[in-house]
Amino acid sequence: MKRIWWVSFVVLVAACGARTGLLAPEEIDASPPDAKPDAHHDASVDVAPDVVEEEIPDVVFPDVPIISDCPDAGSTFIYVLGSKNELYSFYPPTLEFKSIGVVKCSSSSTPNSMAVTRSGIAFANFLDGNLFEISTANAACKPTTYVPNQQNFGTYGMGYASDADGGETLHVDGFGGLYASGLATIDTTAFTLSTPVAFPPQTFNCELTGTGGGRLFGFCPFGSGGYVMEFNPVTAQIISSAQIAAGGKTAFAFAFWGGDFWIFTGTGGVSNVTDYDPIAKTETIATTAPIAIVGAGVSTCAPQ
Repeated sequence: MKRIWWVSFVVLVAACGARTGLLAPEEIDASPPDAKPDAHHDASVDVAPDVVEEEIPDVVFPDVPIISDCPDAGSTFIYVLGSKNELYSFYPPTLEFKSIGVVKCSSSSTPNSMAVTRSGIAFANFLDGNLFEISTANAACKPTTYVPNQQNFGTYGMGYASDADGGETLHVDGFGGLYASGLATIDTTAFTLSTPVAFPPQTFNCELTGTGGGRLFGFCPFGSGGYVMEFNPVTAQIISSAQIAAGGKTAFAFAFWGGDFWIFTGTGGVSNVTDYDPIAKTETIATTAPIAIVGAGVSTCAPQ
């Protein structure tokens, strides 16, 4: 998930990867690298100024049943999309980025956000409002029949979350200037946007990511930091919120993998990769990416 964020100061609060190449035009080697260097280090959270008007509980991860038909969870990747259409895979255990290719979609605009299905197909929203389908195997791109600006959603954050019946749904939140304009879903068969539900309370524009257990999270940056929030995927109610130091960049994206949130924030041609542990409430700048990441997607098959 990503967006271009131009606001440097605000006054109030606010990807999915998949098994490489499944059901995609060409196969590539999806086996994860063997090496597992310990590149993490604990970092204290530099808490940004308090901008929340009402108290919301911290992000928590209670034991819940996980609906999953994904035995290869550990071999999934996070897929990231750069501002210049570069598509990479990222494997959190080794912090390794691998180039897949340059996405050549029929748009003169630039990408804004991305989400990925369990079968390895990515959907990317561009700044002109168009929605494209992208192969995570070879970066091939084709247009969809999605009509831009449905329900006044031009650009939006994106993330898949599993459904109770074992399927998955693409959730989106509309970027409405400083604040998100609501939470909705996109039917990627009919390519229609559902009627949005407003966020109560008002929320900054957020990137979204979901889990195999059906939970939906957002990374909602502001001028000098950000929030990691859990939303009710139906009502858009904020279930929990944690304020973090990551944020304040012109490009951002977000994914959940292995119990941690992986947050990509960048400016210019590179991005920081922040590993946020919601249990310990620690942030680690784990590595840097060779591109300015504006979209990230991770399969609901990823480790929980």
